[in-house]
Amino acid sequence: MPLDLEKLIQEHQGQNHHLFESYVNPQLTRVLRTIGFNKIYVRAQGAYLYDQEGQKYLDGLGGYGAFNIGRNHPQLKKVLQQCLDMDLASMVQMDAPLLAGLLAKKLIQLTPAEIDTVFFTNSGTESVEGALKLARGATGREGILYLDHAFHGLTLGALSANGNREFRDSFGTLLTGRSVPQNDLKALESELRTKKYAAFIVEPIQGKGVHIPEDHYLPQVERLCRQYKTLFVVDEVQTGFGRTGKMFAFEHWGLQPDIICVAKSLSGGFIPVGAILYRREIYKKVFTNMEHCVVHSNTFGRNALAMAAGLATLQILEEEKLVERAQKSGEYLTEKLRPLMDRYEMFQQCRIKGLMIGLEFGPPRSMKLKMAWKMIHAANAGLFGQMIVVPLMTDYRILSQVAGHGVDIIKMLPPLTLTEEDMDYFVTSFDKVVSECHRFPGGAWDVGKQLAKQALKSQGPSAEPLSSEVTSYVS
Repeated sequence: MPLDLEKLIQEHQGQNHHLFESYVNPQLTRVLRTIGFNKIYVRAQGAYLYDQEGQKYLDGLGGYGAFNIGRNHPQLKKVLQQCLDMDLASMVQMDAPLLAGLLAKKLIQLTPAEIDTVFFTNSGTESVEGALKLARGATGREGILYLDHAFHGLTLGALSANGNREFRDSFGTLLTGRSVPQNDLKALESELRTKKYAAFIVEPIQGKGVHIPEDHYLPQVERLCRQYKTLFVVDEVQTGFGRTGKMFAFEHWGLQPDIICVAKSLSGGFIPVGAILYRREIYKKVFTNMEHCVVHSNTFGRNALAMAAGLATLQILEEEKLVERAQKSGEYLTEKLRPLMDRYEMFQQCRIKGLMIGLEFGPPRSMKLKMAWKMIHAANAGLFGQMIVVPLMTDYRILSQVAGHGVDIIKMLPPLTLTEEDMDYFVTSFDKVVSECHRFPGGAWDVGKQLAKQALKSQGPSAEPLSSEVTSYVS
């Protein structure tokens, strides 16, 4: 008897968190309970999630940027069903699959002329791993340069280029690498001058905190990399495919990278898929002859469903003009949110490129709020952000996140399909939550104290103060 998936789900409806806690990741389920994110979602469409009570939630995370075209896009579903019904000869391995060639051609058409070769992967971190490996193979150097606060993934190689100690600690010796501060060209050139680095890898806009570089920085980075023959690798895993109002974020600065890493929204959120887009001269230095034709390979990278999903997603982005729409949405949100910085002293920065959104808070000037700010940060450096994120969820059903470890930054990566009505609802809700945070004593500060107590209780009597891992997410 074939598996009846619908019946199986119905029979176990509501057991999500119990099963996940029992067999997958109990610490994560404790976090979800602590911050009130332990919802039971049963359906999703466009920019919205729906729970078992039928309530809808504005999805401000978009699967960490995987749903640029919106959730469960009907056109993409139709293409995937068509692909399944065709019984294609997928993953023959000793083969040159047609769909892979077609998707590679389409991707190359979207990139600078010097980029002409594609290697397909299963995820963003695998794309980064492959890029670092190709760079080392092509240059004969071992070192990897990256930025402070960078996030390129959590597998061992990608972790070597991760600028966040909370992720790197406890995992022993990583690849030879070094971080430099963003916007510090002198520090970068000092390292490049040693000529020991295979690659300098950057996110055009850093995901952890949504930090946008100074306008002059990345073009000068590219120049220095060329000068010292270090490959310039751009990580577009989160910023690619329209997220920042350009097809790729590096286009904002007119860059010509040697290697581009992509993933996340390439498949519309259905099938794991990523890619390394790079120069043929790099390919020739790694895949040197027929014997080395599979010197870098994987099993699922060119599977038919992933390739079909990529082709459909790129067509949807183009037909629905979602890249242009993201740019206009970012401008609209900026216009609506920036006036709130004049109204609320703790709301201090509004960093928005397309629909990559970072809203930063900082110490207040008034004595009463200053005392409350110091108190909550003494309990935990990342707790204030939850005083925004938690009520956005519990009171207004908007999913958002704290942008990193121990920071006061709210981050959002909603689907590019947001409407003006959606954005107005977010701005109004955000306004109310921030307003509440500017009243001390008040409900928002009670939320902060309650979160700290719940975290301590869930961790046991010997626990430390609320861990920043409770207050942020991997993105």
